[in-house]
Amino acid sequence: MRNPFGKYADRFYALMRIVLGLLFLCHGAQKLISMFQGTLAPAPLMIAAGLIELICGSLVAVGLWASFAAFIASGQMAVAYFMMHLPRGFLPINNGGELAVLYCFAFLYIAARGSGPFALK
Repeated sequence: MRNPFGKYADRFYALMRIVLGLLFLCHGAQKLISMFQGTLAPAPLMIAAGLIELICGSLVAVGLWASFAAFIASGQMAVAYFMMHLPRGFLPINNGGELAVLYCFAFLYIAARGSGPFALK
């Protein structure tokens, strides 16, 4: 059966890349400048995470060096999962790590696929 949405695949990918990048950027803004009712990051590791989220999220959203930025972001989310969530249990649904896993694999897909359409490249 023919996929009726197949002709829009590139546009949907660009939309996913932009939204994912903006959401990731928001996590960094929460940590670094206390936006969106976040709290300022107290530890150096959280400041580094906030910087990666802010910078890589921006780059992914605009599509500039998106593969490289997404690969870094994917790695950060893998580290976050193993450091913060895995000690609380094995399954992401039980340890609160679903978002970290989703970000990790979505960014890994962007790293493999590249910037796509509507990007600064």
